[in-house]
Amino acid sequence: MMIAGVDEAGRGPLVGSVVAAAVILDPHNPIDGLNDSKKLTEKKREKLFVEIQQKALAWSIAEANHIEIDELNILQATFLAMRRAVDGLQIQPDKVLVDGNQIPKGISIHCEAIVGGDASHAEISAASILAKVYRDQQMKLLDEKYPLFGFAKHKGYPTKAHFQAIAIHGVVDEHRRSYAPVRRALNIDC
Repeated sequence: MMIAGVDEAGRGPLVGSVVAAAVILDPHNPIDGLNDSKKLTEKKREKLFVEIQQKALAWSIAEANHIEIDELNILQATFLAMRRAVDGLQIQPDKVLVDGNQIPKGISIHCEAIVGGDASHAEISAASILAKVYRDQQMKLLDEKYPLFGFAKHKGYPTKAHFQAIAIHGVVDEHRRSYAPVRRALNIDC
């Protein structure tokens, strides 16, 4: 049975896309060290990012950008990114395991939601790593575009440093206008 694991990265940040990945692992070509991406060092995640792409039977990374997040809301944008990731697989799985407690609507393949699945199912762990590393790479590029914001460090999360940068420099195009701290910075009623 072909099982695809699906996970996302970037629901909580105030800026950028939410990224999802789908991975079908090769049972004959195992990958050591898979785990929830948040439990791995950046160096280990980056090593596994390459190894997953080399050894998986199929993988796909997709996103919903900040505009789609503002139009749909973060949950629906996350589901959109997940659907795009599953649709992007070169092999159609028999089953999809999604990290979390909800199944994205619109996936025609049998799905199962698994709370904590990124720590307990290798397919979801692999997807977690792909999504996290890809999103972190986006934040490094955004940091180059806006060096005064520190995106490479805080990855767009609502940290003290990020709030200070917004207070001093305002918001950038990629900020999520539907998020309360960004709305407040723009003096839009929350």
